[in-house]
Amino acid sequence: MTCAMRRDSLFEPTTFGDALAKARSRTRLSQLELAVRAGTTQRHVSFLERGRSVPGRGLVIRLAEALELSLRERNALLLRAGYAPVYEETSLSDPSLRPLYEAMQKILVAHDPFPALMTDQVGTLLAGNEALGVLLEGVDASLLVPPVNVRRVAVHPRGLAPRVLNFAEWGRHVVEMIHRDLSRQPDPVESELLIELEGYVNGAPAEQGPDYMGLAMPLRLASSAGNLTLLTTVTSFSTAVDVTIAELRLEAFLPADADTAARLESLREMRPS
Repeated sequence: MTCAMRRDSLFEPTTFGDALAKARSRTRLSQLELAVRAGTTQRHVSFLERGRSVPGRGLVIRLAEALELSLRERNALLLRAGYAPVYEETSLSDPSLRPLYEAMQKILVAHDPFPALMTDQVGTLLAGNEALGVLLEGVDASLLVPPVNVRRVAVHPRGLAPRVLNFAEWGRHVVEMIHRDLSRQPDPVESELLIELEGYVNGAPAEQGPDYMGLAMPLRLASSAGNLTLLTTVTSFSTAVDVTIAELRLEAFLPADADTAARLESLREMRPS
């Protein structure tokens, strides 16, 4: 199973200097602040952005780290400077990643009876546990044809949307999470998905009321076992040095109350042995 290929958007097509200036502007750092973080001078950063200096490979890596770029973007910045990428991008089907993939599968199983799944950074479903079935009840089969995007399933009118009891707030929550991702790491695939998903949630109020909780928004979902209230947790691998691993996400849906926990447990007991 492989992660979806993603085009680099931040640095295409442009010079190293333009790419550096764009990344610095996005992170709202001054040339002096970036210089201090990267261990160089403001004058040197200025010369780099104007194309008057050529950076060494080590400086490019330090600048990328100072800008907190993703591994994919760090590779792109290195390419713009004329250097080969230093971070590998290994397919999940590669034998070298088999131990990691199997370990993550065990984590998913351990979350049962609570739904849990593994995705790439744009929401492509890579694996899920048996409890994930409660989220997919009634979802149109066309949305479950691989590659499945869980963000699309979450707000699509033939996906979870008809069963989400707080859809206006939940849909806005999903869209805001993508906006937040894009503010940190622009990506054309994710941007295109955002436009689609905003079309599905355009009925949500532009100004949220006092009960809106933003990024802490729970999912209130009707299910065959009764109404569920779920909180989500997302785990990423920030210390990874492989692009694929760094873009993996483990998302778990946890019960927000005792009734939800009991209902999820009852669904597990009803599964065929």
